[in-house]
Order: sequence, then structure tokens, then C-alpha cells
Amino acid sequence: MLRLTEIRLPITHAEPELRAAILKRLGIKTDDLTAIEIFRRGHDARKKNAIVFVYTVDVGVKNEASLLERNIPHVTVTPDMGYRFVTQAPQELCERPVVIGTGPCGLFAGLLLAQMGFKPVILERGKEVRERTKDTWGLWRQGKLDPESNVQFGEGGAGTFSDGKLYSGIKDPKFYGRKVMTEFVKAGAPEEILYVSHPHIGTFRLVGMVEAMRHEMEQLGAEIRFRSRVTDIEIENGEVRGVVLANGERIATRHVVLAVGHSARDTFEMLHQRGVYMEAKPFSIGFRIEHPQPVIDRARFGSNAGNELLGAADYKLVHHAGNGRSVYSFCMCPGGTVVAATSEEGCVVTNGMSQYSRNERNANSGIVVGITPEDFPGDVLAGVEFQRKWESRAFELGGRSYNAPAQRVGDFLAGQPSTHLGEVVPSYTPGVTPTDLSTALPDYAIAAIREALPAFDKQIKGFAMDDAILTGVETRTSSPVRIKRGGDYQSINIKGLYPAGEGAGYAGGILSAAVDGIEVAEAVALNIL
Repeated sequence: MLRLTEIRLPITHAEPELRAAILKRLGIKTDDLTAIEIFRRGHDARKKNAIVFVYTVDVGVKNEASLLERNIPHVTVTPDMGYRFVTQAPQELCERPVVIGTGPCGLFAGLLLAQMGFKPVILERGKEVRERTKDTWGLWRQGKLDPESNVQFGEGGAGTFSDGKLYSGIKDPKFYGRKVMTEFVKAGAPEEILYVSHPHIGTFRLVGMVEAMRHEMEQLGAEIRFRSRVTDIEIENGEVRGVVLANGERIATRHVVLAVGHSARDTFEMLHQRGVYMEAKPFSIGFRIEHPQPVIDRARFGSNAGNELLGAADYKLVHHAGNGRSVYSFCMCPGGTVVAATSEEGCVVTNGMSQYSRNERNANSGIVVGITPEDFPGDVLAGVEFQRKWESRAFELGGRSYNAPAQRVGDFLAGQPSTHLGEVVPSYTPGVTPTDLSTALPDYAIAAIREALPAFDKQIKGFAMDDAILTGVETRTSSPVRIKRGGDYQSINIKGLYPAGEGAGYAGGILSAAVDGIEVAEAVALNIL
């Protein structure tokens, strides 16, 4: 097949116009076109009142070779994106790898190992996804936190309670991202994620998909165990020999995939004590900001705001502040909600979430400031303590009830406390406490955000509106450590330990974490054999 890129059509176009554009691009007749498959559809909204869809399509044609000889611009051979397993386990193999964690990385590491016949043992400290959902709602609705079952811990990982974004800027020469999307569709995701440029799923759909993937792994011989927190990894002469659970049980293994997520602070401490090499790494901190979704729609789409095909508008912003800090939007959730995302008692952490429909009244995103280990000097775990410090401060400012501290943007910019809320109704539950956020983050972060908001308003009219709401704090943007690995995906000083995904510092988001899980699973499979 041939791949055609940069086919641009008005958002009001009908299917025959796409076909006509393909025929025109190739200079062929209708009878010469044998198949059309949309590979990608995005939109170009740089001209608000003349928004266009931009297609990449794969087509079957007669006389393909002769068309290629013409060197038509934006026409190439469709690459082979089919996934091929690197190996298959022999039936007599008794050794079983262990996967720790069932976030996107752990799920795909486990799934691939199961599909290759290695029958992994998959350990998750939290609960099954539906039980976990009940516990998460317990915090959101009643202010009751279960430290082992929440937004961060449990089947599906932190990505389950998010917008379910499935796009990433990672390099993917082997098209592993396509394998991820295909498995998601098989598990119940809408087929459109295979071609829209910014696919997302939403929490409610993710719950069912995670269950479907679990059932497939179990049918393939994987053993999945919940409420199974790993408290130790046995290491002898620099090699993994097994894992120990909180109940004292030992599981012997020579291959452990460490896919614990960015909030497994007790696991980071255990690994550090065991001498596993890791480094402090940069991450970001900030607030969640909320606007009425129509404000963002009008700013981004102009007269096309509200168009069902375009959906709720998103944005991506960055500002380089005068104090040398970079401020940027993070995990933008159109038509979504701000959620309580702590995993520790006495702390308040925020994150963003959307359902598939993206039809809630507010848009929200993180407005975060980049920091480096120079901002939290100390040992390799100093970043964890730095995060915890500001999460504890947010708990205090919110009234020590898991309410989050919040402030109107107008008050924040004026340097005065908020005593009431305005037009924008905060979506965070259990609730918010109007206050002064100037002490909720380091001074340099507050200064940088105060400078950035008016700058963002120049790009998106209304961004710095007085009644927009800032809610604190956003600290879990990425892992505060990197557990270093070599080219064979194993820890650089512990053989048989495979640091993977967000928690190890090698991914950021559902898609990149899932792709990393595939790559690590392949490495484990080849090393076992």
C-alpha cells in the first residue's frame, strides 16, 4: 500500500471529498483505487475561522510501482507496522519472571511475556481495579484515604484515573505504539484511537479494558496477585534471586521487571538500601488551573467552538521566566476534573482526569515549574522528601481534611488571599479551601508562575481571568529518581533487575510506559533463553 500525508480538507467535508483528494494527489481514476485506510487524522487550528482536518491515509492502488516512480510529494510506501514476537518460550521452561506493578508498563510487560509463553507472576500492591475504584471514590467523596488503594496504587496504575491520553513524543522506529493501540482496541477501546492524532480513552473505559487485559494474561498462564506488596528483593553476588512480600512469602526468580510507578516511595527506599544504583532526577511542581471549557474552546477554535468533530479544545503552553525557570502546561484535561491523587496520609496532591466524552464544565491542566536536583540537595532520595514537604504544606493550607488549598487567579496575581470563589466552580473533591497559595511552593516557583499566567493569556484569551482557579499542589509529574539501566535493560549493577516505566524514570504517560514495558519484556524473554 501507499501512504499519503498532508491531505488537508475543511472540517465540513464529507467522505467523497477525501476520496477525491486522494485521486487528485495520485493522478488516478476511481477504478485504480482499491482500498483506503485512515492512519491518522488531526486538525490544524492555527487559523481559528479556517480550521482544517489533516489526514494521513494508506491506500491500495493498481500499478503501485509506476506511481512510486513518479516521486509524487507526500507519497511513500506504507511501512510494515505489524508486531512480531522476538521469541517463544519452550513448553518445558519452568522458570517464571516476576513483574512488579500493574500500571501501563507492568501490564504490557506482563501481557507480552504471557503472549510469548513465559507465564509471568505479576504482583500488585493495590487492589483489583473495581475495588480500587471504590476506595478512590472513598477519598474523593468522604475524605477517607487507603494508602494501598488509591489513584497511585492498584490495578491499572495512575493512568487509570487520568485523561487516558495515548500520544507521546517518543521515538518509535519499531511501531510498538501500534501494538499498544491494537491491544487496547482488542480490550475494548474505541477503534478511533488507531487514527486520531490525539487519542484518549477516559477512566470509565480504562477500567473495563484493564480487566480484559488481565483475563487474557490469566488465560495465557500468567499469575496475577493483588494486595501483594514487595518489601524486599533478594540479591546475591550482584544478581537477583527472588522477591519477598509483606506477608513474608518468598518467590524465587532470576528476572524481575520493576514497574512500580513514580509514587512507590517505600520501594525506592528499599532499593536504595539494597545498593541498587539510582540517581536523583529533575521533575516539576506547580498547581492545577481550571477555566470554563467554553473559554478555551473560543480561544482555540473561534467561530468553530462547539463543533462536535473538534470536541473540547486543549492547549500546550510554555514560558521561560525571567528567573531562569521554565513554566509549562502539563497533562491538560479538556472537559475534565481535578482529582485528589495522594497516596500518603497528611498530604494533598492534585492531578487531572477526563472521561471519554470530555463534557464536564471545566478545562484543567497542571501549570508547573521545572526543578533539578540542585533545588533539593541531599542524597538520592532528597526529591521524595522535597515532594512530601510541599504536599504536607498543601494539607495544612487546605485545613487538614484532604481539602485542597485554592486561589482565584486574580488574587494570586495581586498577591492577596482568596476569601471566596467566583464564576469558576472548582471540580476537586472532597472540596477546596480558599486561601493564599504564595507559601504552597518555593518562592522561585511562585514568581515564575505569576509571570507565566499573563504571558499565557496573550496566547489564550481569558487564561489569566480573575475567576480562574488554582488548586494545589501538583508534585507527581514524574519520578524523582532514575534507576539506571544498561543497553540490555537491566540495572547497571544488579543482574536480573529490569527498571522500567515512569517509576524508574524511563517513561512519561500511558503510551510511553506501555512501549517501555514491551521493550523490557523482550529483553527479559531473550535473557531467560
